[in-house]
Amino acid sequence: MIAVDTNIVLRRLLGDDDRQVARARKLFEMEQRVLITDVVLVETIRTLRGKRYNAQRDDIIAVVASLLEEPNVIFEDQQAVWSALNEYAAARSVKTANGNKTVDFADALIVYKAQACAKELGEEIEAVYTFDQAALEITGMKVP
Repeated sequence: MIAVDTNIVLRRLLGDDDRQVARARKLFEMEQRVLITDVVLVETIRTLRGKRYNAQRDDIIAVVASLLEEPNVIFEDQQAVWSALNEYAAARSVKTANGNKTVDFADALIVYKAQACAKELGEEIEAVYTFDQAALEITGMKVP
């Protein structure tokens, strides 16, 4: 198994630097499994959603789904990523003090990773606390 940094994932997805793209794609085409950590996945999404690339919700859903379908790609917790993706895709817009907002993929991943971690430790998560109004739409999130 190998692991990749955010810039490798971005080059592969964006194809915006010929020399680096070829090298990044080669890593994904090897027979070894490619680990994308949670940090790399969230950084990738934040970069894509930023001002430079301005990816929209449907773009992010497509990117994460395509990575999940890659035969050599694995995540720290495949089920948590799938669950977070489903939560993110189904999220409805919530009115906040700063306008309408929907759940971030990272917020959904936080909940599912916390649940998985607690289960691994033989415990149960009472709640994941947040002040984020949109994140409160995720089952298991509460205001402190």
